[in-house]
Amino acid sequence: MAYLDWSPALDTGIDIIDSQHKRIVDYINQLHDARQDGDRERVGDVIEELVDYTISHFAFEESLMENAGYPFLAPHKKVHGLFVKKVERFVQRFEAGEEVADELLGMLQKWLVNHIRNEDGDYTGVVLKNMKRMQRGWLSRALGSFFG
Repeated sequence: MAYLDWSPALDTGIDIIDSQHKRIVDYINQLHDARQDGDRERVGDVIEELVDYTISHFAFEESLMENAGYPFLAPHKKVHGLFVKKVERFVQRFEAGEEVADELLGMLQKWLVNHIRNEDGDYTGVVLKNMKRMQRGWLSRALGSFFG
């Protein structure tokens, strides 16, 4: 049984972002499984993969917001930065030999669900509108080149 199940209530309506969020949920479940198995090496590997992937996800998400002209990009970036610092402290504690997996799992679960529902929910309308505008622009250019 999964530690954290994806719920359609967490969908943002932006397919690529939802796929990335689901992948983060997968990493959280892998971390849980490694912890349950008592596999400290695997716990470390999953934490590293989770951190790397999440940082890439944040950069992608921020680029979508920037391209869409989202007016609250700076505070959203700050929330991302604070999260990364918090997770880096867990990494440091883990590397010092401390067992942090249970505490980290609890924090990740609460943070992810809250972040998707609140902070991410705030930007989706602006980004979706921009994506639709860009798609229409691409389609118009393509049709114009063939039929114009």
